[in-house]
Amino acid sequence: MTDAATTLERIESVVPDRTVRIEDLADRLGLRRAETGVFRKIYGLDELRYDPDSTLFDLALPPARRALEALPEGGRVRYVLYAHTIHTLTPAGLDPARVIRDELGLHDAEAFAIGQQACVSSMGAIDVAAQLLRAEADEDAHALVVAGERAFSPTVQLIPNTAIMAEAGGACLLRIGGRGDVVRSHATRTLGEYSAGLLLTKEETREYGLVYAETLGSVMRQALDGAGLTFADIELLIPHNVNLISWRNVIKELGLDAERVFLENVPRYSHCYASDIFLNYTTLRDAGRLVDGKHYLLVSVGLGATLGAMVITHRKR
Repeated sequence: MTDAATTLERIESVVPDRTVRIEDLADRLGLRRAETGVFRKIYGLDELRYDPDSTLFDLALPPARRALEALPEGGRVRYVLYAHTIHTLTPAGLDPARVIRDELGLHDAEAFAIGQQACVSSMGAIDVAAQLLRAEADEDAHALVVAGERAFSPTVQLIPNTAIMAEAGGACLLRIGGRGDVVRSHATRTLGEYSAGLLLTKEETREYGLVYAETLGSVMRQALDGAGLTFADIELLIPHNVNLISWRNVIKELGLDAERVFLENVPRYSHCYASDIFLNYTTLRDAGRLVDGKHYLLVSVGLGATLGAMVITHRKR
């Protein structure tokens, strides 16, 4: 079993019904008209999903329930991992990972959260879950990775000169040696000198911008090397939805084919914390754009600063 591949048995996502244009959030976020214009014209944002009356469980539980529909007869969930970006999401004493586990009726599962890699935490959680399954679980064991958090205050909704955060939820049911998409490799790198995140000085922010594209390219190449592949072997790069300009800079820096980088959800949904890879995957899958046997590169970057990439091979089921 330990030599078998990690497989993603079912990925699901959900977004709130309420759609707002970025101009509708200008007062809440303290953005001047010119700043909103920059987000629209330069960063490529348009609208996003945001519901102030919802909870993180409204985002996390529906995709988790749908993902669990892929659990085979006799299979069980050994681990529930809640991947998140914002450090504090619930009142003291309320553990969201355990609430998610109990609401799903998975009372025998071990539940815990992963948030140290910010928006890369969903990929990190998949990697941690796979390692746990290999180390101490039986052949029928599965793990459930769940993401979803609210933009509950302007402080966590606006990354100045970078992104306006939106809301979505996602979930991934995985196991070892299943019939789902095969995880070929996973690579991450953390640049600890930029760990201050939103509190970086202007000079530190400028320095990070100078190394961003090159470092992200290096992490992507590391993931490709781990899978024994090159960019030419990748059917589509599925990135996070931070903004268009940063991805265009990466595309130019690496000499990538822009048509093979999925950016259509940036103006449609904006950046949804750790849920982007699940949301973008399901958008492509539901549109029939994932091809059996083809390789895909998932990429995300977290504030603080962690950069991550994962190579998967799609298997139609």
